[in-house]
Order: sequence, then C-alpha cells, then structure tokens
Amino acid sequence: MKHEYLKNFDSATFNALVWEEQRLKKWINLIPSENYSYPEVLEALWSVFTDKYAEWYPGRRYYWWNEFTDTVENLAIERAKQIFRCEHVNVQPLSGSPMNQAVYFAFLQPGDTVLGMDLSHGGHLTHGAPVSHMWKIFNFVRYKTDFDELMDMAKTHKPKIVLCWYTSYPRDYDYADFKKVADEVGAITMADVSHIWGLIAGGAMANPFDYGFDIVTTTTHKSLRWPRWWMIMCKQEFAKPIDKSVFPGLQWWPHMNNIAALAAALNRALLPEFKVYAQTILTNAKSLAQALMDLWVKLITDWTSNHMMVINTVESFGIDGTVAENTLEKAWIIVNKQIIPDDTNPPLRPSGIRLWTPAITTRWMQPQDMSKIAWWIYKALKHYEDENVLTQIHNEIEQFGKSFPIPSLTN
Repeated sequence: MKHEYLKNFDSATFNALVWEEQRLKKWINLIPSENYSYPEVLEALWSVFTDKYAEWYPGRRYYWWNEFTDTVENLAIERAKQIFRCEHVNVQPLSGSPMNQAVYFAFLQPGDTVLGMDLSHGGHLTHGAPVSHMWKIFNFVRYKTDFDELMDMAKTHKPKIVLCWYTSYPRDYDYADFKKVADEVGAITMADVSHIWGLIAGGAMANPFDYGFDIVTTTTHKSLRWPRWWMIMCKQEFAKPIDKSVFPGLQWWPHMNNIAALAAALNRALLPEFKVYAQTILTNAKSLAQALMDLWVKLITDWTSNHMMVINTVESFGIDGTVAENTLEKAWIIVNKQIIPDDTNPPLRPSGIRLWTPAITTRWMQPQDMSKIAWWIYKALKHYEDENVLTQIHNEIEQFGKSFPIPSLTN
C-alpha cells in the first residue's frame, strides 16, 4: 500500500496527502508552473540521497563517501549539456530566486544596471521588481515589449545584463534581436526560460544558445515534469564565476535527492516520445487559444506562440481576475489571477487570468479536447454568479477527468 509508514505514524498528514491526490485526479489543472512528475522522479526524491551531505562540486567534495553523489550530479550535468547544446551547467541552485541572484552577484557590482522585462508585460519578481531585495542592490530598468524602445534604453542606461523571461508572455522571443541589443552596449545576454524549457528540450521552441546567448537559467518542474529544482547553463567563459557564486557565495550543501531526480528525468528528454510530448503541449495551447477566441474571449497578444495564454477577463466578462479565478475553482478548473500589460487594477485584483497546457497534456488530453475546456471556461465565467451552472460544470469535469489518469497516480 502506498504511504504505509506515513499512514501508521501520522494520519493527519497522510489524509491531507490522499485528499490532494484525489483532487488532482478530478480537477483540470491549468495553473502555469504546475505539472505532474514522472514516477521515477518521485522515487528518486524519496531515496537515500535525501540523507547525503555533498558540499562543493563533483570530485571536490568536502565530505568523504560521495562517489555516487558525484555519479548522479555528473549524469545530470552531461545530459543537460547534451539536450541544451551548452558548454557548462550548474545543477545546484536551491531555488529560482537564488538561481538568478547567483548570476547577478557573479557579474555585477552594487548599482550596476540590468534591463529586465516589466512585470505586467511578462517579467518576474526575481528580475528586479521593486518589491524584491535585488532592487535595493542593483539598478533594474524595466522594458516593455518593443525592441526599438529596448535598443534606445540599452544605449541610454548601458546595462551589464540584458535579461528576457516568460512568466506571462504568450509568445516566443526573437533571441537574435536581444543579442543585437546586448552586443550594441557590450552586455551579457541572459534568458530565464523556466516556463518553456521543456518545449526547448523537446525541440518545439527556439534555444537561446543557438543565437549566441551567454547564460540561460531555468526551473525543471514546469513544462519538464521534473523535480522542483533549478539550473544555470552558460558558455564556458562564464562557468567559474557562476559556480563560485552558487557555492560558496549563496548556499551550502546541494539537495542530492533532487539532483538524482533531475538526472533520471533528463533521461526522458533524450527519448523520442519527449519530443512528441513537447509538440503536443504547443498544439494543445494553440487549439485552446483558438477555441477561446472563437467564443470572443480576449487573449493578450490575441494568440499564443508557446504553452501559455492570458485572458483579459475585464474585457471578456466584466469581472476581474480574482473573481474569475474563484469562479473557475468552483467549476473545478484551476487557473491563477494575472496582471495584464499596463494593468490599472491592483495585483491582488488584476484584470486577467493565466493558463497553460503542460499539465493536461501530461494526462494525454489532445487538441480535440481543448474545445470542451474552452467551453467550460467560457460558460463558467459567463455565469459566474450562478451556482447551479458551476455545479453542473464541475460534475461534467469530474466525469471527463476519469478518461485521463495522472501517470504517477494510477491507483
């Protein structure tokens, strides 16, 4: 029986875990950042590598008995290099914030300038939002989605790093234009591809390294279906400052169970079926976007070029994103509220919602299923005050979900 030790020792925690498993099976999860791990990933996370101290890097550990931790970390590094066609990989960052901070501290002095995308246009808190601590240390200049403006800003502010990102930007980037801007002022090019790395690994979207980018950071648990972990990839000339910035600059021992899980999961991206998965994510997203637009739902940028879309709920339904988020939860569809470009509403009651397709693609929903999901979204938000309609939708979704099991929750 699964979780037998936990059930016998701590029934309260066990019950919460079981209830969460049941919820996942019944609801449609469209929250960007969430997906379902491979079973082998969960096995590695629960392994004896949880117990191992492994400060420093392979071949240079502070503690003895790290032969096998070296093995799994080197496997993760070499597989990531092969998949991403890059020269150096650090797989030790403990979270997304220190991952990006490690890059900043490796190459910047306090007060140096970074060009980062405006939060409402698709940027991220870790890219110098005014509420972040990094804002207090470095000079982050926020750009919007206009390359002519970006070039002018680069010439004016002379940044040390030009940074691009996708937290709510439903398009692919023109990496060649970013490289041109950075080269004009002698800046480092950095891409945080946390949301789309699985699509890049599967060949469905462009790879920044193919356009000469210097540094790429990413999470490994979104479109990748891998452990909740992080990586920094770079050209060889940037390797030593980055490695030193990660350890000992920002953190101490790495979590070897996560790195073991990453090594196992990277093996998936080397298989032909992962390319099918990545392409299906993209096809599903475009099918869902088209189905929503056919219902006169307003999407930011009027389309998507990646796995994500942002709905302007104020224009489409006359409600803010928080009301929309809560309404869809009652219908058993999970999304998140989202600010839209130049949003006049506050962040906790923004004008939109954000949704994506990797998690439902993991359950092997196909393009023909996207019209049903679009209709449920439209119907729920159109009748957001009608509890009977919302109950009817969640009953339909519960039946629908039985045909699409979650791979790691098969019983």
